[in-house]
Amino acid sequence: MRVRVATTAAGITAVALLALPACSSNTTALPAPSSSARPGSPAATEANSTPLSSTALTARLLDESDLGSGYTRKPERPARHDDVTVLDCPALSDLGGDAATAGSLDFPRQAKTSFTYASHSDSEVSEELYSDAPTKLSDGMAKIFDAMTGCPEYQVLVGGSAINVTTEKAASPHLGEEQWSQLLTFSVGGHDSVVKQAAIRDGNILVIVSGSPALVDRHLDKALAKATAGR
Repeated sequence: MRVRVATTAAGITAVALLALPACSSNTTALPAPSSSARPGSPAATEANSTPLSSTALTARLLDESDLGSGYTRKPERPARHDDVTVLDCPALSDLGGDAATAGSLDFPRQAKTSFTYASHSDSEVSEELYSDAPTKLSDGMAKIFDAMTGCPEYQVLVGGSAINVTTEKAASPHLGEEQWSQLLTFSVGGHDSVVKQAAIRDGNILVIVSGSPALVDRHLDKALAKATAGR
């Protein structure tokens, strides 16, 4: 749930996953299953409320064999902690720096990976997995998404760079128990970069896939299936 600031090969500074870009949200609850493991039943509560470790989450990330040919894993780079200022989105600004950059909305049990497709820096897909009690995941997501609802356009200052961000709500697939999905356009220096971001919560697991819209659509259900397998 932290704001991550990274510089792409094209020189675009982009805010990636999950907290900052999500100025509009689309959340939907699926009907409760009729089985004995429906939400709220003892079996479902026990299986889906105990958080998984970061090690367990790492084993559930997508890999090259899941994605198919043409995908190359990107090496993980040391985190950069640039100063971030949000303009024209009062609700987000009111949350304060901790909420926007890490703080109370950060889930400690997490794993992440990212890939380029066909060696193109502008064709990428990344996945993040988080685990916590279902209510904590839901409340944390709702807090940041609700704060930014109604900010279809805003600006982010990262160090000395200004990034214009526009958001457009996207249809969420009927997966999991809660869903959020949006298209984000990052504009800087006359160059636009479009990113799709989809987040699915299923029990004690939160799956976030972002990147090129077509790649997100192609692999989101696969990511959720692998993340929740064996529960």
